[in-house]
Amino acid sequence: MDAVRLIVTSRRALAVGGDAPEILTEVWQAQALAQAIGSRLAVAGPPELRGEALGLTELAGRGCGVLDEPRLAPGDLRAAQLTELGDARQALGYLGGLLGEVGIALVGLACAANDEGTYWQCMEAIDAADESRDRVREMLRKLTDGEQRLPEREAG
Repeated sequence: MDAVRLIVTSRRALAVGGDAPEILTEVWQAQALAQAIGSRLAVAGPPELRGEALGLTELAGRGCGVLDEPRLAPGDLRAAQLTELGDARQALGYLGGLLGEVGIALVGLACAANDEGTYWQCMEAIDAADESRDRVREMLRKLTDGEQRLPEREAG
């Protein structure tokens, strides 16, 4: 499945919400998907994105690592369904939106947390989501800069 479809699926699942374990599962799914997209970009993406993509892979992996791994049925891991990236700019734009929504969901969950463990888990995951989103923004900026330099080279 292509990256944008998986991201849209994750955004919808996160929007449905539910109780804390369901939200944390969707946050974990989103971070795992960001990790998979970063990995694909690092290997086969535009050369100017590869360093940032590696950073995204690491940060999203940290985002998964601070959360308890959810119990998913075989085939339910969205990141494993990623078969193609499609347009890198579009995928990154959607991924940035998803990571922003992850942060918002985590803030709500942290505010409602009844135990300190859940609160701190959310705070760590918020950090990871924000840093992952920053990497996505940087990759989008690099794509834009590259496109702006291309017409200059063609005109020269």
